[in-house]
Amino acid sequence: MSAARIDRQAAFSGTAEVRTPHRFNAAALAAYLADHIDGFAGPLTVSQFRGGQSNPTYKLVTPSASYVLRRKPPGRLLPSAHAVEREYRAIAALHPLGFPVARPHLLCEDTGVIGTAFYVMDFVPGRVFWEPHVPGVTAPERAAIYDSLNATLAHLHKIDIEDAGLSDFGRPAGYVQRQVKRWAEQYRASETDKIAEMDRLSAFLPTAVPDSGAVALVHGDYRLDNCIIAHDGPQIRAVLDWELSTLGDPIADFTYHLMQWRMPPNRDGAGVGSLVGHEADAPGLPRLEDYVALYCARTGRADIPDPDLDLYLAYNFFRMAAIFQGIVGRVRDGTAANPNAAAVAGQVRPMAEVAWAYARRAGA
Repeated sequence: MSAARIDRQAAFSGTAEVRTPHRFNAAALAAYLADHIDGFAGPLTVSQFRGGQSNPTYKLVTPSASYVLRRKPPGRLLPSAHAVEREYRAIAALHPLGFPVARPHLLCEDTGVIGTAFYVMDFVPGRVFWEPHVPGVTAPERAAIYDSLNATLAHLHKIDIEDAGLSDFGRPAGYVQRQVKRWAEQYRASETDKIAEMDRLSAFLPTAVPDSGAVALVHGDYRLDNCIIAHDGPQIRAVLDWELSTLGDPIADFTYHLMQWRMPPNRDGAGVGSLVGHEADAPGLPRLEDYVALYCARTGRADIPDPDLDLYLAYNFFRMAAIFQGIVGRVRDGTAANPNAAAVAGQVRPMAEVAWAYARRAGA
């Protein structure tokens, strides 16, 4: 008997009571924030956002303002994972440049306050769509939202990293190869089942994935449900979840975003959403080919050759499989941030199979 399908919009939207493993001393936090944020004054009410798989995220409400707190999860963590420090540095650099991110307030690396490092930023009102086919909107609005997604990522990739003060934010040379190595190691550290395709990809990708030669600030997890859309239009009010941001290959970042056009659908609604199967019931969705051409026009690229596109997609599906396996590992270890995290276990193998299919198309 198959599991009931998760209503992603209902399951991941809004806030709920803080889950037991993620509770902390709210009075201690309120005292700390009163000392470090101008105008902060309690009483403080804390709730936890339902969405997200990695870093526990909380809404902080006071009589005069609302904030968002992102923290590392408690417990044993994989090396270099849950990098709230990187998130904070990225949004602190981007906010003064007018890029749509929440206004940052502070980063606290003192684990004595709530038990882990955390940062605080403004709460940004708006809409979060957990299904990439954007149900419940008109065709023109759906098209406009995707145009905003495309324009915002192109904007990010055109930011001058020197002007942003981020020239030391990563090592762009060999970015994709290092990413393959990193995620292969993360996958092995949290492996629960043997998946032959992951082993084949770990061997094939390091010498096969192309390098566009370009260097940009990359988000690392850019998709619709990591963006807050304005209540009254298609504009992106804030891009969220900068944990994986670094300096790297913008085409690798863009093709990660393209995965939703090819994402294997999941019967139970876990993992990430897919556009597959929604071509007819979601008018206004751009064709993948047109979306690629629009991004290339906005960033001044000629095109992305099909063989390169296949290899970049193989890399990104491999990377996503490893990310999902990390979530499965956190379920095993009792540190998962999302109560629906266990449901993503069934997505790891399909991701790996799609990745290997793209690798085979590219000559593996």
